[in-house]
Amino acid sequence: MNVNNKSDLITAILIPLAAGAISSMLSGAAASYSSFNKPSFSPPSYIFPIVWTILYILMGISSYIIYSSNDLGKRKALAAYALQLAFNFFWSILFFGFSQYLFAFIWLIGLIILIIIMIYQFYKISPAAAYLQIPYLIWCLFAAYLNYTIYTLN
Repeated sequence: MNVNNKSDLITAILIPLAAGAISSMLSGAAASYSSFNKPSFSPPSYIFPIVWTILYILMGISSYIIYSSNDLGKRKALAAYALQLAFNFFWSILFFGFSQYLFAFIWLIGLIILIIIMIYQFYKISPAAAYLQIPYLIWCLFAAYLNYTIYTLN
């Protein structure tokens, strides 16, 4: 990756990090996770901020690659990126803030579909940008399984 504009790269990384941080603060995620009946495969709470920070950084780098391309499809790809980031933002609020576990699960399925669409759009412009989103997709698939299991236990 050739970084032509470092301030654009930093901004691209800060956008998902800020969205995640604000969503977490609004939802009270850290406080409520410990109160759930959780399945045995549920990670300890300290894992989530580490994983999400890495995923948000990868999202930012990936979006920067698309943003800095000259491809005519970049607007459509970045629109898919923005939409999935909005869905990501509201999932924590639905799940943790409002305790709407089933609705949050359905919302997460929508997010996963949007991530797949985004990956496809990114791949047409830059396979590298698309591949950077694969860990995010995998984590969200795991999160959906965890979300559904927490729904059934609580």
